[in-house]
Amino acid sequence: MLLKFFFDRIVSFIGLLFLWPVLIVLAVLIKSKMPEGSAFFVQKRVGKGGKLFKCHKFRTMIMNHNGSSVSIAGESRITPLGAKLRRYKLDELPELWDVFIGKMSFVGPRPDVPGYADKLEGDDRDVLKLWPGITGPATLKYRNEEKMIAEYVAKKQKEGDTREAQEIALEYNDTVIYPDKVRLNSYYYRNYSFIKDIQMMFCTVLGRKMEYAGEVI
Repeated sequence: MLLKFFFDRIVSFIGLLFLWPVLIVLAVLIKSKMPEGSAFFVQKRVGKGGKLFKCHKFRTMIMNHNGSSVSIAGESRITPLGAKLRRYKLDELPELWDVFIGKMSFVGPRPDVPGYADKLEGDDRDVLKLWPGITGPATLKYRNEEKMIAEYVAKKQKEGDTREAQEIALEYNDTVIYPDKVRLNSYYYRNYSFIKDIQMMFCTVLGRKMEYAGEVI
């Protein structure tokens, strides 16, 4: 994966060089619409080897919310501007810095919050040998994850489930979505291809699908 390492450093540097005006404009816009906090959201995530690192994103939520790490489309803690940033993945742009300094890669498993990595067992722990990525096979398959979760929550509530929306969402994530992400990321580790990395990056930017691991993601 030496080629991947140098590709990440070079392309992230070029990206920061050309996109810094966009980053500044977005930061100013966030501060004007959400003045109560920083324009950036910095959180400790699990990186390569299970080591924690500070992941940088644009802030999309109100300050001092008590929600879980699983987000639902349309929930009140996500601001209107934040919803637009998340829809077009613009909140991920600051992660170019994390790629440049070697904490992340363009392609790989999304960096989890502490706690989820502890649940990995056996061969599934191989995903911790990878740099976490801005995009990847699981990211592509679940590009509309928040909408999927919202639809599942609405379906369960319509069926008479009286639990809180966050509780239903967390159960769906932990029993369906997260295990499937682990499966895809494990496949990525065992069947790594630089060409597939490039294809995933293009599919992410262009919003297209691709064949991977025997399915369309």
